[in-house]
Amino acid sequence: MAIETDVLVVGGGATGAGVARDLALRGIDVTLVERDGLTSGTSGRSHGLLHSGARYAEADRVGAEECITENRILKDIAGACIRDTGGLFVQLAGDDPDYFEAKRAACEDIGIPVETLDSDAAQERVPDLAAEVERAFEVPDAVIYPSRLVAANAADARDHGATIHPHAPVEDVLVEDGQVTGVRVGGAINDTIEADYVVNATGAWAGQFAAMADLDVEMQPTRGVMVSVEYDDLGPVLNRCRDPDDGDIVVPHEREAVLGTTSVPVRDPDEYETEQWEIEESIEECAAMLPPVADAPEVRTWWGVRPLYAPDEDERGGRGISRGFFLLDHADDGVDNMASIVGGKLTTYRQMAEATADLVCDGIGVDADCRTADRRLPSVDDPAQLDALVAEFDGQGPTDEDVVGSV
Repeated sequence: MAIETDVLVVGGGATGAGVARDLALRGIDVTLVERDGLTSGTSGRSHGLLHSGARYAEADRVGAEECITENRILKDIAGACIRDTGGLFVQLAGDDPDYFEAKRAACEDIGIPVETLDSDAAQERVPDLAAEVERAFEVPDAVIYPSRLVAANAADARDHGATIHPHAPVEDVLVEDGQVTGVRVGGAINDTIEADYVVNATGAWAGQFAAMADLDVEMQPTRGVMVSVEYDDLGPVLNRCRDPDDGDIVVPHEREAVLGTTSVPVRDPDEYETEQWEIEESIEECAAMLPPVADAPEVRTWWGVRPLYAPDEDERGGRGISRGFFLLDHADDGVDNMASIVGGKLTTYRQMAEATADLVCDGIGVDADCRTADRRLPSVDDPAQLDALVAEFDGQGPTDEDVVGSV
């Protein structure tokens, strides 16, 4: 007999696990399936930056407001999933001073805390900072350990009745009379799951999943490289204060620094070429802010694929930062009982999940409020217990593999 559930969430990254948690806390019977281990897609292959919103402030006010709101929430609820480092936006000689002023003013206008530092103060904050740094401003950026974050969300969902199935790839979506009725799942399940509602939270793979239901979700994924090097003397996240470009972020871990990133379009989020120039350029550009990383031993390198939504990216052109996430109700496309959540950022996963859960509840006739913003995630005061959950869900990604399991 088929497995039955009220809501099926497809995708075991931060957004999918967040949706499962949100729905379970509202008392809904929810099942999550992921084709590999949890966090095996974009979430676990990111640079792990918890944005303050400053990166988007002057160009994308809505996105920046979302980030600072979620930044504060996650610092309250996510414990050892977060390392609260602070962040600096640094202006090098030759960088446009008007851009610095515009970004700082936009942060202040939005309500993102900003403290301006002259060159000497910035050097005191980060002793190895390049001599070419003319000034900087400090913002409440931080570091996310996504393997822990996803595992904690999945565990809370399970603790409230959800069923979590890693290694359960969807093979087909069942549509009858204009309604999604379920999916056929292989791997560890190898069965049909019947559901009243299906959520497509597959990120960069959202177009491929939607196509199984004869739906068109236009994704425009881009790849980006991250290079982790040996360096244990960086306090805050470093951001180059210029228009977003390759190699403009350095993220501190305990004994390493993650350098990134690039943005190159790919056709298939599973199969794409990688280029040595991406590594070299990321190191060179990040070293302009922090010279010691130029010669630091490389520990590991990975690429991630951004789940960009094509209509938005086409509007903005090229390397534009997405202005936010998009929740697509496929009833508008003639297929009921299914939605896709695309775009967005790791920082805003909880908000994306809340919006999705609200839509699902409307669809299935449930009147229940979101509880995820003020409810602390489980096990987040115990890193070892968090890391045991990561192992249980086979959720280790490269972003934080130097930290998870090592404490």
